Amino acid sequence: MALDQETFSQLTNVIGRFVEERLIPLEAEVSESDQVPAAVVNDMRELGLFGLSIPERYGGLGLSVEEEVRIIFELGHTSPAFRSVFGTNTGIGSQGIVMDGTDEQKRKYLPKLASGEIIGSFALTEPDSGSDAASLRTTAKIDGNEYILNGTKRFITNAPSAGLFTVMARTDPEKKGASGISAFLVEADSPGLKLGPPDKKMGQQGAHVCDVIFEDCRIPADSVIGGVEGQGFKTAMKVLDRGRLTISGMCVGNAERLIRDSLRYAMERKQFGKPIAEFQLVQAMLADCETEVYAARSMVLDAARRKDAGENVTKLAAICKYYCSEMVGRVADRAVQIHGGAGYMAEYGIERFYRDVRVYRLYEGTSQIQQLIIAREMMKEAAL
Repeated sequence: MALDQETFSQLTNVIGRFVEERLIPLEAEVSESDQVPAAVVNDMRELGLFGLSIPERYGGLGLSVEEEVRIIFELGHTSPAFRSVFGTNTGIGSQGIVMDGTDEQKRKYLPKLASGEIIGSFALTEPDSGSDAASLRTTAKIDGNEYILNGTKRFITNAPSAGLFTVMARTDPEKKGASGISAFLVEADSPGLKLGPPDKKMGQQGAHVCDVIFEDCRIPADSVIGGVEGQGFKTAMKVLDRGRLTISGMCVGNAERLIRDSLRYAMERKQFGKPIAEFQLVQAMLADCETEVYAARSMVLDAARRKDAGENVTKLAAICKYYCSEMVGRVADRAVQIHGGAGYMAEYGIERFYRDVRVYRLYEGTSQIQQLIIAREMMKEAAL
């Protein structure tokens, strides 16, 4: 653990109260307006949420993976859009720099990311390159002391507000696979970088996504993460290992919230003269939800501890992402069923969570991609 137990418990309690007292009351407003209030974002900065995983020497809290997922369990008790505000700064928008950046890159960008002065964003997916990330077409050609980027990135979280993009681009056109890809740090005001209009989504209103377009975008030659070409795909995969664990933590937190709301409703709602919680078929749904979220929480904590211990958790991270994202979908579906007609109405917020959690099975690798990763890692282990 990066923090002593007392300090970490205090941090967890403060964030838990922030969620209950500040964020949950704003859920409907954020959903309607598609905007997290600026005052709330400032509160997040003051709490240090933008720097949860960034090392202390760069202004962050430097939490271990286990500590971070425990905090995310708490943050998952409210709408995912709130965490999305700073989630790229603590995750895929900063971890490439933390893991593989040069000392100069770390000094230049990590303090600004940790404080929330700038928003980080991770640009990997393209119109024709999603699950098959190694087939990306965005190019980066060296021209003197600059690179010229051309291509389009799609569905990029926090792109509309980002100040810094981690961009995967092909630097060696002769290498068609992963080895020809490099990772770049591209500032949002770079000439030739444009944003598409914000995408309209099924759920997670308040979390913003759009295309990022590079048209002869010129960036300094020292923008390559780590200063070495051809390492971008490896950097991306390392970042995604950690990211899949934090997404799994959000799935757990969201499921716990749905169970809490469903149990309360079932104990209050009466049919045939008694609370519906007393009916065995409703109890079965509640029991299935509780069992699955316990299993999910346990596996996420185990994988996080192994990550902190220095183990390769590629398989375990994929297992967590696969199970937890599917699990929260089942819990959300049961929550609608337990609420009956009320679950379909916006007033109760259950239908909003039902839509919000659907994306977990898609981003940072679909469930099907996780299955392939798990099986591939199993075969590697068997061949040793």
